Amino acid sequence: MTAVTIKPVLHATRNPVSQNSIGVDPMLLGVFISLLLLGLVMVFSSTIAMGAQDLQTNTSHFWRHLLHVILGVGITLVVANIPVWVWQRASVLILIGSVALLGILLLLGIEVNGSQRWIALFGFRLQPAEIAKLAMVIYAAGYLTRKQAQIQQFTQGILNIGLVLAVLGFLLLMQPDFGSFFVITAAVGLMMFLGGIRVSHTVLCLAVAAAVMFAMVSMSPYRMQRVMSFMDPWSDPFNTGFQLTQALIAIGRGEILGVGLGASIQKLYYLPHANNDFILAVIGEELGLVGIVLVVALFALLLHRALTIARSAELVGRIYAARLAQGIGFLLVVQALVNIGVNLGVLPTKGLTLPFISYGGSSLLVCCTAMGLLFAVDRQTRQRQFNDSSRPAGTTKRRRT
Repeated sequence: MTAVTIKPVLHATRNPVSQNSIGVDPMLLGVFISLLLLGLVMVFSSTIAMGAQDLQTNTSHFWRHLLHVILGVGITLVVANIPVWVWQRASVLILIGSVALLGILLLLGIEVNGSQRWIALFGFRLQPAEIAKLAMVIYAAGYLTRKQAQIQQFTQGILNIGLVLAVLGFLLLMQPDFGSFFVITAAVGLMMFLGGIRVSHTVLCLAVAAAVMFAMVSMSPYRMQRVMSFMDPWSDPFNTGFQLTQALIAIGRGEILGVGLGASIQKLYYLPHANNDFILAVIGEELGLVGIVLVVALFALLLHRALTIARSAELVGRIYAARLAQGIGFLLVVQALVNIGVNLGVLPTKGLTLPFISYGGSSLLVCCTAMGLLFAVDRQTRQRQFNDSSRPAGTTKRRRT
């Protein structure tokens, strides 16, 4: 009798995620809340002087961002309570819908600063590329689950999903939006690597991707200009190198501890896009190296928890949930790394936001949706672990992947 009652407890201690069928990963929740709060503070700080007149107090950006945060948290709560298998069954339709939106964008999109990336909808601007990122991760997780037994074959492991990426890539590059295409490709590539594709196929993919990106940069004058200004921004600091040099000045002023919250000078119309693409530079100026390290640590912790949750899901046979958690972790962190690299001058300038922190409704709402999916995987994996540990020895139950 004693052995029967102790066995579930011993089984529970081996699970990477604790047996809490109704709770959430406290560390992941802490990261999510911290990123949202940091975003609210920094959006307020970086936009407070963006009034109609120079240096006029302005809070409209903050209130709009706060509204997006509230909507995003609501979406997170809703998505976290939807069974993961629903997304698996709808993955193809979600991808088709995102491709359709990208196609509509080319016909009816709004052009801003030379890029056609937004659709006007009921007074709001929707950025289909943000939806396409998450849609591709949801589809790739389903594809890797369906083709798990044939994943090491070239046509099943590489070619088919490569064709889907090519279609998305074409539509994104027509905007043009090379940064989003890179993020999608990197996230899906990492998902496929963990999904079990051959190392030789991985090397081939990296070689082809490098060749394609080199060709796209070489054939595009504006991309080549960005690369050249990235290599030596100080050679033309008032034209092609203006964004990067202003970002580096901001980060240099911050030193270790920063000049103080709200005391940034670069955000006062010196640093372009201080509230979205280059918000990390404002963080570096006002909070110093400490602030930048905090941002990097939060995203590193997010990836750690995503991979831990994915491992737990895989151990209980939830393959799709595991691939989805991996993809979400890679998607959010790769985009964050690109944004951080651009701000620090180690990557060419790209129009990518810093997830959860930058000002921008489409990006924030999609990131919150992604977090809702991650919370759903975590919660439903905990429920499965709890049910398995509570089931009497010798009984079995068919598992849904």
